[in-house]
Amino acid sequence: MISYEKDDAGIVTLTMNDPDQSANTMNAAYVAAMTAAVDRLEAEKEQVTGVIVTSAKNTFFAGGDLPMMSQARPEDAPALFELLGTIKRDLRRLETYGRPVVAAINGAALGGGFEIALACHHRIALDAPGTRLGFPEVTLGLLPGAGGVVRTVRMLGIAPALMTWLLTGKRLKPAAALEAGMIDEVVGSPEELITHAKAWIAANPDAAQPWDRPGYKIPGGSPSTPKLAVQLPAFPATLRKQLKGNRMPAPEAILETAVEGAQVDIETAFQIESRKLITLLTGRIAKNMIGAFFFDMKAVNGGAARPAVEVPAATRVAVLGAGMMGAGIAYACARAGLEVVVKDVTPEAAARATQEGDPAVLARIKPTADVEDLRGCDVVIEAVFEDPKLKHQVFAEVEPVLAPGALLASNTSTLPITGLAQGVSRPADFIGMHFFSPVGKMPLLEIVVGEQTGDAAIARAFDLGRTIGKTPIVVNDGRGFFTSRVIGQFINEAVTMVAEGVPAASVEQAALQAGYPTGPLALADEVTLTLMAKIHKAYLAAGVNAGYDKAHALVAAMLETHDRPGRSSGRGFYAYENGRRGRLWAGLAELATDEGRAVPFADLQERLLFSEALDALRCRAEGVLRTDADGNIGSILGIGFPAWTGGVLRYVEQHPDFKGRATELAARYGERFAPA
Repeated sequence: MISYEKDDAGIVTLTMNDPDQSANTMNAAYVAAMTAAVDRLEAEKEQVTGVIVTSAKNTFFAGGDLPMMSQARPEDAPALFELLGTIKRDLRRLETYGRPVVAAINGAALGGGFEIALACHHRIALDAPGTRLGFPEVTLGLLPGAGGVVRTVRMLGIAPALMTWLLTGKRLKPAAALEAGMIDEVVGSPEELITHAKAWIAANPDAAQPWDRPGYKIPGGSPSTPKLAVQLPAFPATLRKQLKGNRMPAPEAILETAVEGAQVDIETAFQIESRKLITLLTGRIAKNMIGAFFFDMKAVNGGAARPAVEVPAATRVAVLGAGMMGAGIAYACARAGLEVVVKDVTPEAAARATQEGDPAVLARIKPTADVEDLRGCDVVIEAVFEDPKLKHQVFAEVEPVLAPGALLASNTSTLPITGLAQGVSRPADFIGMHFFSPVGKMPLLEIVVGEQTGDAAIARAFDLGRTIGKTPIVVNDGRGFFTSRVIGQFINEAVTMVAEGVPAASVEQAALQAGYPTGPLALADEVTLTLMAKIHKAYLAAGVNAGYDKAHALVAAMLETHDRPGRSSGRGFYAYENGRRGRLWAGLAELATDEGRAVPFADLQERLLFSEALDALRCRAEGVLRTDADGNIGSILGIGFPAWTGGVLRYVEQHPDFKGRATELAARYGERFAPA
C-alpha cells in the first residue's frame, strides 16, 4: 500500500499505491501501511533528512472508505473511535517527526486525502486537469474526521476554514487552493513535484507545523478572543438561514467541531472531531446521502441502465429551436467540443443561440434557418413548443437531410415519446432527452424510452449525455415520464393545502423545512399555472384523475378570474417586480374552498414528501422507473427531493413505518395517500 524509498540525500519517499483499488482510500490496508511506514521512519530517523508523501495513482488519495463507513452501526462506535485514533495518531507522528515533510499532490486529494496533505509541513500540487482539493464530506452528511477540521481551523482561522472549505464541500483547483491558503506551491509537471519537494526539504531542515511552534495563536483568534466572541452568535444563525430548516446534521456538527476544537489543545480537539464524526456515521441521514451520492450516483453514471452495445460517438449535433432550452442544449454540446447547428424559423431567431457565452464555444455553433445546413448531422435534438403536431412537422422537415441512422431525440418534458415517434420514419432511433432548465446548471438528463426505441438509441443518448457532463437516468415512457409526473404531485398537493385554507406561507415554509430547495408555490409560478392547467386537461382527456380537483379549481380561478398565470407575467402565487419575487399574493386566502383547518406542521411536510414518494412507488410498479438508483438520483438532481432522504425511494425504505403513516394521511386528507 505504501512503498518506502530513501535516496542518497536521506530523503524518504512514501508512495501510496493500493494494489487492490484504482484509487487510494482510508481502508484497513492504508491504516496498517501508514503505521508501518511511520514506525520505520522513527526507527531510521538518524539517517532521514526529510519525507515526501505522494501517490502512484492518477489521483493522490480519494478519501474515506465509504463502503465500510456506510455500514457503521451505533454498536460499532468504540471500534470506530479506536480506528480514527490510530489514523490521527500516525498523521500526528508524521507532522511532529522532527524532519520536513512535503505532500507532493499529483492529482485529486479529497476528504481523507487532503487531510493527509494537511499533516505535512508543505503542500505542492500538480496543475493537472483532474486535480481538485477539498472536503466533500458535508455533501455526504459527514465531516472530515482525520484531523481535517482541526488543522484547517488552526491553519486559516475559524471563519475562513468554515466558509471557504468545511461547510461548502467545494473541490478547488490548485490555483484557487493556493490563493485560499491551503496549498503552498503549484507546479506544471510530475517531475517538478519531486524536485521542488526536495528543494524545499533542503531549505527547511527545521520545518514544523505553525501550531507546534512557540507563541502560536489561531488566525483571527480563538472563541475566547473578544473580537471573535462577539461574532460567534452569528455563525449558527447564518447556518440556520442557509439550511432553511433542512435536516442536515453535518454542517451543524462541523460548526460545533470547529468552535469547540479551537478552545482546547490539539489532541482534545481530535477527540471532539472523532466523536462528532461517529455520531454522524452511525446515524440515518449520512447513510441516506452516501447511498445516493456515492453508490447510486456511481451506478447511474457508470451506465447501469445503458444497454451493453457498441455505438458510434456523436460528432455533429442539430438542435431544433433556439429558445432558452434549445440555446442551452446547443451550448452544452458545443462546450463539450461537438459541432452544433441550431435551426429556427428565421436566421434572426436562430442567432439567439449564439448571443451569450464563451466566444470559443459559440464559434462551434452555427445558427441557420436553412434545413440544408443540417445535412450530415448524426444527432438531432428537438426543443420546440410542447405541441405534438409541431414536433411531427419539424422532424419530417429535417429527417431527409440527416446522416443515415441519425439519433432522433425530443426534449419534451411531458409528451409521451411513443406518440411522438409516430412522426418519424425510424421509431427505433427515436428517444426522449429531457433536459432541465437552466441547462447549464442542472446536472440531470432524463432519457425516455418509447415502445419502439432500440437499445442502440438508448446507448447513444446515454453516451451523449455523459459527453456533455450530464448525469443520465433512463426511464420508460409514460405521461410526464418520471420527473415531471412526480413533481406534479408535489405542486398539486401544495395547491390543495391552500384550497383547504392552509396559509400559503405555511405551505412554503413546510417545504423548505422539509429540505426542498424551493417552495412549491414559487415553483408553480416558474412552471406557469397555464401549463399546469393544460397538463391537467390532457390528463383528464386520457382518463386520468389523480384526486387533485381542489387544486385544479384553485388554479382555474387564478387564471380565469384573477389573471395570475405565473412569474413570466409578473403575477402568480407571488407578486413580482422587475422579475424579482416579492410577497405571496394576499388574495389567496379568499380562494380557499374549505374553511381553514388546523393541520399539524409535520402533516404539511409529510403530505408533500409522501405525495412524491407514493407516486414514485407507482412509477416503479408500472415500469416507468427501471432502477431504484435512477429514481433516487432523478428525484434529487432533477426535482429537488430533499437530499437528506437519499432519494425518493430510499425515503420509503428508511421510514420507520411508511405504510402506517400513509394510511393515517389517507384517513385525514384523502385516498390519494392510500399505500399501494
